[in-house]
Amino acid sequence: MDSHECRACRARTGEVVLDLGRQPAADYFPKCDEPGPDPVYPLQMWLCLSCGLCQLLTDPTVPEEPRGAEPAALVMQAADAVARVAAAGLLPAGARVAEYGSPHGGSWLDLVTERGLTPVADGAEADVIIDCFGMMHAADQKAAIAERASRLAPGGTLLLQYHSVATIVTQGQWNALRHGHYAYYSTTALTAMLAAAGLRARTAWQFSLYGGTVLLAVGRVTDATGTDETVQSLLAADVVSGVTKAEVVRGLQREVSARASALRAWLSAQRDAGNLVLGYAAASRAVALLRAADVDSDLLPAVADASPGKLGLRMPGTAIPVITPAELVARRPRAVLIFVSDLIPEVRKTYPEIEAAEGTWVDADSLGAGPATNG
Repeated sequence: MDSHECRACRARTGEVVLDLGRQPAADYFPKCDEPGPDPVYPLQMWLCLSCGLCQLLTDPTVPEEPRGAEPAALVMQAADAVARVAAAGLLPAGARVAEYGSPHGGSWLDLVTERGLTPVADGAEADVIIDCFGMMHAADQKAAIAERASRLAPGGTLLLQYHSVATIVTQGQWNALRHGHYAYYSTTALTAMLAAAGLRARTAWQFSLYGGTVLLAVGRVTDATGTDETVQSLLAADVVSGVTKAEVVRGLQREVSARASALRAWLSAQRDAGNLVLGYAAASRAVALLRAADVDSDLLPAVADASPGKLGLRMPGTAIPVITPAELVARRPRAVLIFVSDLIPEVRKTYPEIEAAEGTWVDADSLGAGPATNG
């Protein structure tokens, strides 16, 4: 396909590497009494063969997602990240700080202001700019990186965290693709975008969140600091894994049917055995999975979520209602299918009643990726 213009480099040479067909908007949760059918839209990932950026091909949807409850794993990772960056001397007291937040939450501002940094007004120059999963929500990636570069003070640091394409591809996380998420970064593609904006990655940290995320510390190319071995190793790993190559990323397409079939087969077997299965985490990534597996309320009667904003609503494209965690516990399910792996330690600790009643927590990501695991 050559009609699409790359969101970063503006090249028109690329390929669709993942096609999830027509999907409901993953951030629009209808009310339970809205009968549907819900509108559906094409959902495709396009890989630019010029700069290597994986990106959302088109998005006719309008963001409407109710704010979710912030997972403990995200809170802990933010504190860990800030501590590591501070230890590297990149959060000096008195520095001016700006943040480009994610619509899903997870602000770092309180953590850095506790260390003596001072927030600035929108659009103002800053010595430290924080972007934790924020830039991926910008439809125009070239403009987004240029804006951040324009605000970065000489000698300053842009802290840019992203869910790595290497993680998405190697772990088969095809349902990371969703409307509203316009870019999926390999370190190779992102450093090229930075270079085009006059920026350079200095160092990097890796975290286990979402299966593998990266935090880059970025400065101006005119600053004296160069690129260290941590960034070089990430770039080398991209070469080995081939995540900027269409034939490699297209492997995600094979995962769709495998994981969807495994989920439906498992839920069908549980129903046939008379076991009640409920879900936990009304997450956007669950929407495409449920639709691909043709799962509705007959196989999954409800999904619990800690976000008050999602209660009384239903999972997009299905009749599956979102219920409270208290109702989940009261219904004593034989198994709870959890759609966000990072939540497992938190929910097992928060809701011990599930296992006390001989129920199990089942990671949805494990189905079709080897033997299913409980908690």
